[in-house]
Amino acid sequence: MSEKESAAQKAVGDVAPKLADLTDRVLFGDVWERDGLSPRDRSLVTVAALIALYRSDQLGFHLKLALENGLSKEELTETITHLAFYAGWPSAMSAVGQLKAVLASADAPQDH
Repeated sequence: MSEKESAAQKAVGDVAPKLADLTDRVLFGDVWERDGLSPRDRSLVTVAALIALYRSDQLGFHLKLALENGLSKEELTETITHLAFYAGWPSAMSAVGQLKAVLASADAPQDH
């Protein structure tokens, strides 16, 4: 494959190639590129929805993307704390654990 393999292709492309393709083209290629919200705002909305719906499988990826899209550790921590009262304590506790892992991974030396 000449292009860099997408996260969706890496995650599910071998089992569900059409789902990976739709994720790349429609979700990230169309929905995430619309003018109505900035990538930063889309990340905040997405992280909040994933926490509220307890969708922890995708949360780590989106916490990392949120940092890349300009949200700070403090903003993500505040979002999680705020959602503890609206989405439930277990959801928030799981989310903060994932944020800790993402931040630790970001601080770890990277092999190039």
